[in-house]
Amino acid sequence: MELSSNELIKKMPFSLEAEQSVLGSILINPECFPEIVNEIKSSDFYLDDHTQIFLAMQDLFLQNRTIDVVTLIDSLVHRGVYDNIEESKKYIKLIAEVVPSASNVKDYAKIVREKRVLRQLIEVCSDITDQAYSEQDDVHALLDSAEQKIFDIAETSQTKGFTHIRDALLANYEHLKLLKNDPESALGQPTGFSGLDNVLVGMGPGDLILVGARPGMGKTSFAMNIATQVARSSKKTVCVFNLEMSAEQLVSRMLSSEALVDSHSIRSGKLTDEDWEKLARASSVLSECELLIDDTAGISAAGMRAKLRRVKNLGLIVIDYLQLMQSDNTKKNDSRVNDVADISRNLKLMAKDLKVPIICCAQLSRGPESRTDKRPMLSDLRDSGAIEQDADVVLFLYRNEYYDTAEKNGEIQNTAEIIVAKNRHGSTQNVKMGWFGKFTKFTTLSDRTE
Repeated sequence: MELSSNELIKKMPFSLEAEQSVLGSILINPECFPEIVNEIKSSDFYLDDHTQIFLAMQDLFLQNRTIDVVTLIDSLVHRGVYDNIEESKKYIKLIAEVVPSASNVKDYAKIVREKRVLRQLIEVCSDITDQAYSEQDDVHALLDSAEQKIFDIAETSQTKGFTHIRDALLANYEHLKLLKNDPESALGQPTGFSGLDNVLVGMGPGDLILVGARPGMGKTSFAMNIATQVARSSKKTVCVFNLEMSAEQLVSRMLSSEALVDSHSIRSGKLTDEDWEKLARASSVLSECELLIDDTAGISAAGMRAKLRRVKNLGLIVIDYLQLMQSDNTKKNDSRVNDVADISRNLKLMAKDLKVPIICCAQLSRGPESRTDKRPMLSDLRDSGAIEQDADVVLFLYRNEYYDTAEKNGEIQNTAEIIVAKNRHGSTQNVKMGWFGKFTKFTTLSDRTE
């Protein structure tokens, strides 16, 4: 294979020596291939011939076949890359002789990947320039789009076109080895409620988890209880967007839940010495948590994304609540149903891009009020059926005492049901939980004695 002069004089950044050295390292020491599985992809190579050689190596690796000059040439011929076997032999042997050892293969892969990043920057900047010259898009939308594109490159998460299953299998190779040695790593982020975690198997990265309830059922308290437990147990940053109340009001609720001090006493200021001690201990615990609160009213998904990009070690996002968000939809006369569908879709994309679970609270319609069994159903979600489609998990909160304060048939009061109405990763069922209204706190039933 001969490189044409046109290929060599192209101005796009690339390193011929680095690309050849990566391929040559694999040829002389196939054992180094797993080391660069997560370091480089076939699309990182600039020259198409090198891309095809790397893909052939992937095939051999996935088939558990030896990677050497003979098997590689055979694979390339079968793939229809080469017609002239003699030319292919000459170039493959040249690649194998480029490097004396494979000890620096990761450094070579890093150079190839960095050149790809430079090419991506050139392409993205060209797109941004074209959009700016066109003067067709809203300026704020253009700024957000430009920032997002640059951020995607910085996070090495930008992909163009399809991802071949070979790349997905290779990226999963090390993950499978990790699961074999540490099965618990397959679990998602626990909610902190054992009964619910048994059903959900934790909250997976990229999951959109919808918490729906009628007003007064405790959906804000439920979401904040999870947020607090995740921040404490995972040591990751939890970001809370509360569009309904101020940061001070939200913190007051969190203190009540954490300190087990009556929320009415906190609001009225009628606190005993014991209450002050409890609040001091709770404040000390919460202050150690990486909990970030944003109480901007009417924020949009794009606005949230812009703030979240700058957050390090992000573990969970909580939004309270969906119907108070603004849509990024630029059509002024569009219906609220379309707006909510747009918000829902953007939240799911945000969860997927940031690779963290999002808990989003949502109001329900008055449907349950007119039924004998007032437990919510998926059809009770307000404004749009798209919410149900986009969400990976839909949880409904239900407390019988909310409708009937008298005990019926010996039923335990101060209990709640978490109705798992949709679970993309598993079964759907109801989970009984404890509810302490004066502390705005949910607990697993086994913890009621605490």
